[in-house]
Amino acid sequence: MNFPEKTTVKEYTITIIPRYCETDQAGVVHHTVYPIWFEMGRTELLRANGVAYKKLEQAGIYFVVADLSVKYRRPAFYDEQLHLTTTASNVTAARVEHTYQLINPETGIILAEGSSILACVDENGKPKRIPGFMYTQ
Repeated sequence: MNFPEKTTVKEYTITIIPRYCETDQAGVVHHTVYPIWFEMGRTELLRANGVAYKKLEQAGIYFVVADLSVKYRRPAFYDEQLHLTTTASNVTAARVEHTYQLINPETGIILAEGSSILACVDENGKPKRIPGFMYTQ
């Protein structure tokens, strides 16, 4: 597989517009949607570094969520434009840590913050060393 020599993008922002199916009857985004958005942020951060999860998996490199937390500060609503910033905050030999911040760009208000730890495993789920190119330091 051709992977970049080194990842250079530590932080990436995507735009999210909540869909009707992601909300309750009051138009408030359901709490279970945030981890899905966080995964979207991680996926696009990786893509911004020239790597797709699919290519990692084809090379026998998998990531599993070992820890996930969300701090809900204010509600997000149906059809409002939001910005999700995902940061690779720490990379070690066995895991990748990310932080997330969901903001309403019109008001600058932080709606949610979160973090996750991904463990690197092989196709059998056994711990595996993180590929060298993923280190951002």
